[in-house]
Amino acid sequence: MNAQQPARQFYVCLMHSAVRQPNPGKCPTCSMALLPEGAKFGMLRHMISSPLHLTIMVLLMLAIMVVAMMWMR
Repeated sequence: MNAQQPARQFYVCLMHSAVRQPNPGKCPTCSMALLPEGAKFGMLRHMISSPLHLTIMVLLMLAIMVVAMMWMR
């Protein structure tokens, strides 16, 4: 028997943590597409991985906050 079998990929719903299936599809509860397990914070990990991405994200957030504050006056 091979000691190094590939890890089995599971697919999960981002909204319903109890939904976990061995193949892609849709969540039976909300009909959202299931994502590979571990992809939940993929975009956040990508944004943090680069100082340029992080800087752009912070500047955009600050600009949105300034516009929102000016709009509330």
